[in-house]
Formats: sequence, structure tokens, C-alpha cells
Amino acid sequence: MSPARRPAAARPHVAGFTLLETLLVLALIAAAGILAAMAFTGGMDGMRLRSESKEVAAQLRYTRARAIATGQPQRFRIDPRAHAWEAAGDRRGDIDRALEVRFTGVREAQERAGEGAILFFPDGGSTGGRITLAAGTAAWSIDVAWLTGETRLLRDEVRAP
Repeated sequence: MSPARRPAAARPHVAGFTLLETLLVLALIAAAGILAAMAFTGGMDGMRLRSESKEVAAQLRYTRARAIATGQPQRFRIDPRAHAWEAAGDRRGDIDRALEVRFTGVREAQERAGEGAILFFPDGGSTGGRITLAAGTAAWSIDVAWLTGETRLLRDEVRAP
């Protein structure tokens, strides 16, 4: 009798995994990967810190590009106490209140006390400055070069006083 014609009871048992078992293992591996990533990157605070820093850096770059494209100076404003920023083109945003915000820059670019500002010129240059966002001992600094207006995002640490 050929193997194809054997009765069901006589067929050999084939070892393997069911689809449900495979999906369960994949879900466990994904959960472990997420937990490991959070442990290595500082958890939710670390992810929030990076996300906010990247957003501010992107808005600084946009403001510089707008100054070059329009041929008109453009101002990026940041209010560390209000955790808010304002970029060219009426773009506005808030920074998570759980983060510490610091600004270092020239006073001549500021319009109001307690507010920081970086002015970008049509040639791409700027007044320069540094915006630092921090959570715990981790921090990211966004540096804007005064001569070129280049914006760089750098990982930093909060230094004890």
C-alpha cells in the first residue's frame, strides 16, 4: 500500500509548531525587545527627551531654511519657563513639562525678558545659541553655530552644581 493510500490512523505523526504557538513566541520576543530597549535608552523619559529635542532641532533648521528662501531674517523664539517655542511661518509648539529647558544665547536677539531667541539671516548665518532639554541626568543640547547657522543635536549630561 502506498503512503498516500494509508488510512488516517496509520499516517506517521509529524512534529512541528502550530501557528498559535509561533505567534505567541514572536509576541514574547517583541515584548522582551521593547523592555530591553527601554532599559538601555532611559525608558519613556528618555524617549520623550529625544523626541522633543529632535522636534526643536527640526524647527530651528526650518527657520534657517525659511530665512535663506525668503531673503528675510527669521526668528526662532523659546520660552523656557512656559515650555514653548515659536518658529518661522507661525509654527508653534510646547515642550513636555516633565523636561527641564535651558537657553543660552545673545541678549540682543531677545524681544522679551526670560525668553530666548535665535535670529537667522538670509546668508544662512545666525546669532547662535544653545537649547538644552534635560530629564534626570540625561540631556540633549541643540547647538546653533553663529557663523554658519548649522544646527547640531548632541547628547549631553546634566552636571551637578
